[in-house]
Amino acid sequence: METLGFMMAAFSPINLLLAVLGVSAGIFIGALPGLSATMAVAVLVPVTFGMPTEAALIMLGAIYTGAIYGGSYAAILVNTPGTPSAIATTFDGFPMAKRGDGDLAVTLSTLSSMVGGLMGALALLSLAPLLAQIALKFGPVEYFWLAIFGLTLISALSEGSTLKGFIGAGIGLLLSTVGVAVVGADIRYSFGSQFLLGGVEIISALIGLYCIPVLIDLVATPSAHLQPPGEGRGIRFTESLGLMWRSKFNSLRSAVIGTAVAILPGAGGSIASLVSYSEARRTSPRSDNFGHGEPDGMIATESANNATVGGGFIPTFVLGIPGTPPDAVILGALLVQGFRTGPEMFTTHAHVTYTFIGGLFIATLLMLPLGLLIGRYAFKSIVTIPKALLVPSIAFMTIIGTYAIRNNPFDVVVMVVLGVVGWVLSRYGVKPSPIVLGLILGPIAEQGFVQGYLMGNASGSVVGAFFGRPLSLAIIAMVLLSVLFPLWRGWRHRSSKETVHGH
Repeated sequence: METLGFMMAAFSPINLLLAVLGVSAGIFIGALPGLSATMAVAVLVPVTFGMPTEAALIMLGAIYTGAIYGGSYAAILVNTPGTPSAIATTFDGFPMAKRGDGDLAVTLSTLSSMVGGLMGALALLSLAPLLAQIALKFGPVEYFWLAIFGLTLISALSEGSTLKGFIGAGIGLLLSTVGVAVVGADIRYSFGSQFLLGGVEIISALIGLYCIPVLIDLVATPSAHLQPPGEGRGIRFTESLGLMWRSKFNSLRSAVIGTAVAILPGAGGSIASLVSYSEARRTSPRSDNFGHGEPDGMIATESANNATVGGGFIPTFVLGIPGTPPDAVILGALLVQGFRTGPEMFTTHAHVTYTFIGGLFIATLLMLPLGLLIGRYAFKSIVTIPKALLVPSIAFMTIIGTYAIRNNPFDVVVMVVLGVVGWVLSRYGVKPSPIVLGLILGPIAEQGFVQGYLMGNASGSVVGAFFGRPLSLAIIAMVLLSVLFPLWRGWRHRSSKETVHGH
């Protein structure tokens, strides 16, 4: 009963107002390419320093929640993920918008985000201490295999050729090695340039590989960017509810996957959304439609990446290890407020923790009315804006968003170069998603491999270090499944065709 009382404190007028402001600000910032959820939280942290701890946490959690959801707007409407966790949303969200179902895609994204967010918050409320113990069992070797698992997924999920997916992932891994090594501090592939010592900035690469090809295509094609919605259509709430009910198991399963992945520090929404998308595609009777505007793909990715919000707070609060980059910023704000993370967060400071969890539930529920309202006008605006205004506006946002990350003009150059290279590669079937996720997962894989090798060398068995732990073997089994499943599905598809032709 005491816990419920703490949670009800989140419903005070000032906390409700802060939740509304936080979600609205997060949605707007998340929808702008380059302004990620981490930046949204980091920029607004100073505003919370004079607030009570509970109110500050509620506002920051609401901003984080809104920004993760807001990333789906740009992914659906301009094929550019507003945040890295929305990369998989482009697979089916943009094709839906191109055929005139952008309003349906935005509504599905809103409902899926709410389901995922509620599941993540529920896990934080009920399972935090237990799940944090599981996360403790992950060492460097497990993180290496987890990154490899993510790389095999993105490659296998690539549209068209699996080989081209692996080529894209390889390019991303190569880009991730530029600059100072994560272990050992060796300088690699900087070509004497000081600007490249810091490596290829992930958000700059994301903007370049997704935005620039869209801008080139917008300029090169005379037809309209998106199909306008039919007469009398807007939010399409009833239709979306029907699709959500049909895909209820997909949505719940994806939310569970998102929560579980977020508990592993550093994994984040990009891996969660890919794993859930892969699982949705594997189990769907309409698997061939994935990548061409299948609603189930949208539901899976948005349920998973929003579940990472609540899931990521589990290791943050219990272990003091941030589950995702925005969690690291919020952890810093907690330390400034004089709080130490650990078991005390659920005992001595229970009033703060449970009030925050209550605020997280409120922020997630607020996504529904605020998201539908903003999304309805966002889609209509993007559809009706002339190309002569749309192209310069997107170009301006990409340049400002890229420069603002590190105040480095060279990042803008890298963004443009990678964008042009990405556009050329896409002409040959190499899509941007494997490249970007190879860049994201490369440092995780490298750090895990080098640390695992050093540990194995010290213990006298490198093979045992990588293949001798039950958790490692479980992840390796998933890696093999993700590589072999597309090959088996392709073989089965060819066999069925040969059978049909044989008759």
